[in-house]
Amino acid sequence: MTVLTVLLAVRGAAETRLAQSLDGHPDIAVTRRCADLAETLAAAHAGLGRVAVVSDQPHLDRDSLAQLGQAGVVVIGAPSTIDAADHLSALGIVEVLPVAADESAIIETVLAAGDRSASCPPPPPVAPDPGGRGALIAVCGPAGAPGRTTVAVNLAAHLAAAGVRTLCADVDTYGGAVAHAFGLLDEAPGMAALARASLAGALRDDTIERYAVSVAPGLRVLGGISRPDRWPELSRSALEPVWERLASHAGAVVVDCGFCLEEDEDLAYDTLAPQRNGATLSALSAADVVVVVGRAEPLGIERLVLTLQMLDDSGRAQAARRLVVVNRVRESVVGPRPHQAVADALRRFAGVEQVWPIPDDPTACDVATLAGRTLRECAPRSAASRSLAALAEEIAGAVSGEPGLSQARTARAGARVGPGMRH
Repeated sequence: MTVLTVLLAVRGAAETRLAQSLDGHPDIAVTRRCADLAETLAAAHAGLGRVAVVSDQPHLDRDSLAQLGQAGVVVIGAPSTIDAADHLSALGIVEVLPVAADESAIIETVLAAGDRSASCPPPPPVAPDPGGRGALIAVCGPAGAPGRTTVAVNLAAHLAAAGVRTLCADVDTYGGAVAHAFGLLDEAPGMAALARASLAGALRDDTIERYAVSVAPGLRVLGGISRPDRWPELSRSALEPVWERLASHAGAVVVDCGFCLEEDEDLAYDTLAPQRNGATLSALSAADVVVVVGRAEPLGIERLVLTLQMLDDSGRAQAARRLVVVNRVRESVVGPRPHQAVADALRRFAGVEQVWPIPDDPTACDVATLAGRTLRECAPRSAASRSLAALAEEIAGAVSGEPGLSQARTARAGARVGPGMRH
């Protein structure tokens, strides 16, 4: 039998007892007794251990556990107290030793973890039961200000007005603007606070209640980072648990994503570098509905086509319902019958069979921007607001399992453009 290599990162008096117990077994070798978490991570990435036994300690969070997992190390928690055991479990450590576990239990747990690491990677987490879970709606789009935030905040407003308890979250790490759109202060970066709580294993419903700002009946907002240089706070490993928690907390979660879908940091020399696009990519991976927003002009359509191709090539959100929205549709830049011209171009170059056009409505949008409110509040009868309301109905029908009713309503509104449709 191959000797199982173990990294020991335990603080306090229990460290010596654990080291003696493990080293005394003929099939186990403690290869490094680490002074802190940084040394543990370095040893893991150097391939010095297949199992890490860790106690509660500073800087131990979901990010560091994800790094250990990437190094192929199985983590076992060794708590000093019952509260510490609960905290280690909340961080996502599956195997946590009982407090003051005896030697035989320790040996058995470590050997079982070694068998898992040798056989295969741990299985993916079981998908949660969709019963009682809200829909996650990711709004993305290419560079060039196509109107991602405008679409996201107004979709959220219309869903809330329809009686759906809605959260609107901002994870754009390049230029988040959801808080501004709702007239909120920059000093309320709710998503960063939830990410920190997630990393610490302290994400609960009351955490969401504390940081989600109510802006209308049934509508609450989680603002993004106040400065672009704070993007490392929205890491992928921090946000992955956040999406499920938010979806269980609301009927709909509308997420304003960034424009960049590349995993460029994964290709760099440092595979542990945080990914600036990780927040957007994690939202897309978790989404039930993906709304892709483009701008109705030649360059905007070209960028939209490339974004759709990138989504297809990445394999993300393949199970999600995808809706393609073209914003600021107008004759002056597209030509006669602009809605049909845009639909024809996207069908030809991207295989898109159905397009949701949003008419250019600068006056209504300016009024909403000045007031820090949504189109539904400032200009409910405007062309843009009516089109966004129809899109919200379609999404509500799709996620509630009653698309037929929604399609009938939106067809009467004349919002969609596709084969055989006239606008």
